Amino acid sequence: MTNLTASNAASLGAPAQVAAPESEGKRLGVWMAMPTQLLLLFITVFPLLMQLYISLTDWSPLDGENWAFAYRSWNDFANFIDLWSDRNLWLSIWRTLLVTAVCVPVEFLLGLGLALLFVEEFPGKRVFYPILITPMMVVPAIAGYMFFMLFQSTGPINGLLSTLIGSDVRIAWLGDPTLALVSVMIADIWQWTPLMFLILLAGLAGVPDDQVKAATILGASWGYRFRTIVLPRMVTVMIIALAIRVVEIIKIFDTLYIMTAGGPGTSTETLSVYISKVALFRLDWSYAASIALFILIILSAVAIFAMSRMRKR
Repeated sequence: MTNLTASNAASLGAPAQVAAPESEGKRLGVWMAMPTQLLLLFITVFPLLMQLYISLTDWSPLDGENWAFAYRSWNDFANFIDLWSDRNLWLSIWRTLLVTAVCVPVEFLLGLGLALLFVEEFPGKRVFYPILITPMMVVPAIAGYMFFMLFQSTGPINGLLSTLIGSDVRIAWLGDPTLALVSVMIADIWQWTPLMFLILLAGLAGVPDDQVKAATILGASWGYRFRTIVLPRMVTVMIIALAIRVVEIIKIFDTLYIMTAGGPGTSTETLSVYISKVALFRLDWSYAASIALFILIILSAVAIFAMSRMRKR
């Protein structure tokens, strides 16, 4: 009886002995990750709080005071009220939305088409694959300089058109308000279509191949297979790809600034370029901070919408 009781006690106590090392391991993991988490929290939260603080004042570096004393020029929410009457700001937002509305769908469709092509085997696939993703590896500032040279009046683009047409072509791509924005869009599509391609290719690789083959054997057309089997399993990946590109293209700066610096005039002045001019040329840092916070709220709303859609899926 004593031996049975001892064995029962041992068996009852065994889970506690096993659980103890697991809890100790979790606790150790938390403590080891704590320094990195605190550092990331400081890097993220401190600039955000500083930006919020500055946005509620009229502080500028020209005041000659440290930013910590910005409370002396406290203006409550005056900067945020001024946002609604800033015509240049809303024009820059309109241009940013226009670039987004053109570039993101084109990049998505090109990326999806290339992903559908590369998910199958074909001769030369291993050669074309690294060539296709090379634009994404180029530094945006370098890409901007490349396209700045390409779209010069005497550059390769006009040279190619001259050869094709048989007469001298001198289109001022970067000097015309409409063509300058088109040139920036072409540069963005060239550089970031590979990102769409990689994300969508990864999504296509996760589609069950046996279901596609079964539908093919049963005589289903390619369009029917894509609509009923591939597309439903790609929705989440597509939302992720679109959300990433929307957030990133709203912040477009390097390529655009190298190519046009927002010109001619303000015809290619997007949101990021306008904020940089307010902060660096006008030195109105408090107003620039309020604009940045306003955009942060918008981008956060886009990200939250994308995450909610993914959770539903």
